Amino acid sequence: MAKHFPYILLNRQRIIEQINQLAVLGIPFLFIVDYKAESGYVIRQDEMDERFIRFQFNSSVQPINQSTNLPLNQLTTEPISWQTKPLSLKDYQPKFDYVVAQIRLGNSFLTNLTQPTEVQTNLTLLDLYELGSAKYKLWLNGMFTVLSPETFVRIHQGVISSFPMKGTIDAAVPNAEELILNDPKERAEHATIVDLIRNDLSLVAEQVEVKRYRYVEKLHTNKADLLQVSSEIAGRLPNGYHRQLGEILFALLPAGSICGAPKQKTLEIIDRAEGYERGFYTGICGWFDGENLDSAVMIRFAEQQDDRFVFKSGGGITSQSELEKEYEELIQKIYVPIR
Repeated sequence: MAKHFPYILLNRQRIIEQINQLAVLGIPFLFIVDYKAESGYVIRQDEMDERFIRFQFNSSVQPINQSTNLPLNQLTTEPISWQTKPLSLKDYQPKFDYVVAQIRLGNSFLTNLTQPTEVQTNLTLLDLYELGSAKYKLWLNGMFTVLSPETFVRIHQGVISSFPMKGTIDAAVPNAEELILNDPKERAEHATIVDLIRNDLSLVAEQVEVKRYRYVEKLHTNKADLLQVSSEIAGRLPNGYHRQLGEILFALLPAGSICGAPKQKTLEIIDRAEGYERGFYTGICGWFDGENLDSAVMIRFAEQQDDRFVFKSGGGITSQSELEKEYEELIQKIYVPIR
């Protein structure tokens, strides 16, 4: 963590309390919550200091403008170096085998298996933030950078919407869109997550329905263009929901798209299989503008660990998953969406 980081790490209850208080008062704020929904930050707009934190969301809910006074690494004028050291297929296999065994025992229908990968690069976390192009960008000085394409929830005029992403393919593959949409494993995985998110939203909203199912978006990265499959699910929150905004958000955590189903048992499987702490990776970050809210799942995540750069990635495992394909997806997702 950067020295003199001015924001206090809060526990779950304090995050909920502060979100509720600020939402009722209509005060804009940023919130950041870790994967296990145990700790995080709530930062008012008037407390933002761009020396320590920056963010930009590409949606109708816009954060405050932020300048770029901090200098980028001089190396960004040179060709970008991005060398990865992922775990071997041999080391990945027992983790994969354990997850598949648990699925076949009926303990999970879908489990999101992730791993950390050391990256050697001439970019800094700030370089990644400034050069990156993503729906959701977040930088914490000395900690991590997020360049996420995935919305967690949006709340606009009392309607809460979620956009789970499941299914990725290299856009250069012939007939890529047709392949990804017709792949039985991908269809099953996506259907499971849509059902899970629909059930999650039903805990906090009424009239929940799937608005769009399995639509395709193109993502540009420093390695290749990818196609990603998403769906849109929405429902209506009760009147006066601002008083319970914190409870509403935490009722949906961890995000279904980055754990699996059924959620609680799958979280136990993830803990045993992965063998590392995700920390803030696959947590959420969001911006409340005084009335409406937009938030992201923190994927495409680069973390500073002492003098090391670590990128965390993964994918969903089902009973139809194949070892080599899942290993390749984990590696394929070790990218940054550079403009």
